[in-house]
Amino acid sequence: MDRRVRQELGHFLRSRRERITPADVGLPAGARRRTPGLRREEVAQLAYISTEYYARLEQARAPHPSSEVLAQIARALRLSDAERDHLHHLAGAPPAPPPGPSREVRQSIVDLLERLPEAAAVVLSATYEVIAWNPLAAALMEDFSALSRRDRNLIRRAFLGPSYEGWRLYGVSDAGEFARTAAQHLRTAAVRYPHDPEVTALIAELRAGSAEFDRLWDAHDVTDRPTLCKTFAHPLVGDVTVRCDVLDITDQDQRVVIYTAVPGSPSEEALRLLSVVGTQRMDVPG
Repeated sequence: MDRRVRQELGHFLRSRRERITPADVGLPAGARRRTPGLRREEVAQLAYISTEYYARLEQARAPHPSSEVLAQIARALRLSDAERDHLHHLAGAPPAPPPGPSREVRQSIVDLLERLPEAAAVVLSATYEVIAWNPLAAALMEDFSALSRRDRNLIRRAFLGPSYEGWRLYGVSDAGEFARTAAQHLRTAAVRYPHDPEVTALIAELRAGSAEFDRLWDAHDVTDRPTLCKTFAHPLVGDVTVRCDVLDITDQDQRVVIYTAVPGSPSEEALRLLSVVGTQRMDVPG
């Protein structure tokens, strides 16, 4: 790295360090703290490198850092995917693929969900975890805010339950086709994130707990057909038939799934009722 690039790297590291508080990373604030954010020695401790070496990086005096060191610093500074990539490029070490599926949803996508009051919409990660949703989606499917991360995974729910009175996956009419498509997408995700422990553990759990998933996994299929329409068997308002549109967020490896009813249809009226009722009576297992 030339001197100018080293200085730019140092400025970037310092700016990221100063925005993080000790509480953000579980460290005591201490009585005397003259500078904002973390101290250099605290970042070094979190990154498992020497304080001297980290200080030299910020001062543009250190030799070329390795990819491993950069990854440790990125984790210590809680960098976003974009910031992690920028750090690697500054250091002259092109970033490796992300270790696991991103769960960071852009604010513009969150705002989009809130601006769809007559549509139920969710954001799915590469492993089908529901990572964002709007109120109507919670009313139609489930109050995801009341669930753990584990229980918000739709692949796990599709193959391992729970179910209610024979209903699988919120009673959707295409539950079997959804399960097949999800298994195919998960195989693709496993190739993209071969070292992510959560992806590996999810696949192992599904293969051990579902003969159907195990059979689909062994088929090695990676193609899928889009579902344009499906019906939810809702315990409060009955059948709700919706059109299903999927928008890919390619840079985040995520999908926005939007459910809308045909204007003037009974299902549109059902969605309007759910938008009023919300999740207050959603005490029936999905």
